[in-house]
Amino acid sequence: MILQALYDYYQRKAIDPDPARRLPAFGLEDKEIPFIVELTAEGRPLGIVDTRQGDGKKKQARRYQVPKGVKRAVNISANLLWDTAEYALGVDTRGKPERVVEQHAAFRQRIADLPDTARQDSGILALESFYANFGQAALAADPAWPEIVEGNPVVTFRLHNDGDLICQRPAVVAGLGNLVEDGAKQAFCLVTGQTTSIERLHTAIKGVWGAQTAGANIVSFNARAYESYGKTELQGENAPVGKFAAFAYTTALNHLLDRNSRQRIQVGDASTVFWAQKDDAEIEEGFAAIFGERDDPDARAEQVRALLGAVQSGQFDGGRGDKLFYVLGLAPNAARVSVRFWHAAPLHKIACQIRQWFADLKVARSAKDPEYPSLFRLLAACAQQGKADNIPPNLGGDIMRAILSGSPFPATWLNAAVLRCRAEQNVTYLRAAAIKASLNRLQRFQPNQSLDKELSDMLDLENTSPAYRLGRLFAALEKIQEEASPGLNATIRERYYGAASSTPVAVFTTLLRLKNHHLAKLTNRGRAINFERLLGEIMGGLNDFPKHLSLPEQGRFALGYYHQRQDFFSKSESSQSMQSTQGESK
Repeated sequence: MILQALYDYYQRKAIDPDPARRLPAFGLEDKEIPFIVELTAEGRPLGIVDTRQGDGKKKQARRYQVPKGVKRAVNISANLLWDTAEYALGVDTRGKPERVVEQHAAFRQRIADLPDTARQDSGILALESFYANFGQAALAADPAWPEIVEGNPVVTFRLHNDGDLICQRPAVVAGLGNLVEDGAKQAFCLVTGQTTSIERLHTAIKGVWGAQTAGANIVSFNARAYESYGKTELQGENAPVGKFAAFAYTTALNHLLDRNSRQRIQVGDASTVFWAQKDDAEIEEGFAAIFGERDDPDARAEQVRALLGAVQSGQFDGGRGDKLFYVLGLAPNAARVSVRFWHAAPLHKIACQIRQWFADLKVARSAKDPEYPSLFRLLAACAQQGKADNIPPNLGGDIMRAILSGSPFPATWLNAAVLRCRAEQNVTYLRAAAIKASLNRLQRFQPNQSLDKELSDMLDLENTSPAYRLGRLFAALEKIQEEASPGLNATIRERYYGAASSTPVAVFTTLLRLKNHHLAKLTNRGRAINFERLLGEIMGGLNDFPKHLSLPEQGRFALGYYHQRQDFFSKSESSQSMQSTQGESK
């Protein structure tokens, strides 16, 4: 299913009317080429063109469509008409002259193996003349030469005043048409369902975060244990995929994983890509804005509102919404790529699940908090020290799977959020959102296992959950202390939050005694009476203090505390605004 969906995506993108969005034809690939050697028709080098743009280490080379590169590790195997300087020019950059001689010979042999029609092309003739009459010595005076000798960059060739590289000239591209190797195995392709030549080694997948820089494989067989009977050391024949189908799916996946792709995000350790069955740039590019981390939070919020509005207005109903949308999460596993999650569902269902995701997250917030927090920020808020490196490896993928399927969120997310609240004695907006989403999704799927109701996005005076009320009580006691002793460096939260949220009976008796002392210090007796009424309302639903609170109950404690604190803040801001308005009217 995954390879089939990627194959179909390639078929669509290969005929895209926009050349900038079109994927390369069979036998070609997009490649960054930093240096181009320009030749006259006689093969005389005119100079080295540097295609890179930018400053310092951020220079980025221009991309060209070139013959698809070969797969190599330590073996000597040359690309056709483009390669590193060691292969293309015979430059010894690492003190291994004997190996460089073999590499350069392999590069020239690839040219010699081209069909006669391609070898008679003026570009190929010029390149052969360059090797025969000039060579690398003729380039030694070029300003770019020291960098080439030091860095061994990718190099290719072009005729002077020609818009195409030599490897792009029509006669050369036509010579790539027959890529079937002599003696290639003919078999039933698992992707297309046709009998065709089977690809033995599939192109490496690049761009997966944490994988080898040379790329890793999503289809490979590197040990006898993984091979079928009679298929020993036959690699791709163990899972037969035709040459064109293998080219198509690897080209599509590498395109989606490209560092400039607008259809990929990082979810924990999973490099996540997504695409629609039919061309739908709005949702394909909008998905990244919804779940990714953008530099412009306002623009991101607008895109989320636009999507939610489209769902509400029925734009995903009918034909558009029936088309499938795919989400694929990949993670590194040694020299291979493992599938962390895979989800395929109609577009209207995906859109509705996204709307439900943000509804689950919605919680009272301040003006500075993002209305639609990104998944990355939610994960980081629940990680130690707020660092991405401390996010549990599988957590992001598990949450994404739950979002797309509408299933309960992993218990590890709730656990991480609650532990961070206890460790730092602070229930932040992002942690409160994570806790609310986790508890409500769990309650929705296990309604008979608890008498607790779903949590609202703001203070719920009707919520009778003991844990929720204890959280409210703790927030009220802290507020009394703050008003009784303004300017405190630390409140009861810093000292007692962890114990209060896990073993209430151990600390609340002490806190209630302290409360009497704090109320006595309040100079505004009306304020003290209001606090007494609030405490009575909260404690009216409590019979006694529990000895222990379970993990979900600790989450409800945190939400009760957060909601009550936010209610205090909103009333304070409202009071200040009213006083300001009255002052202006005078």
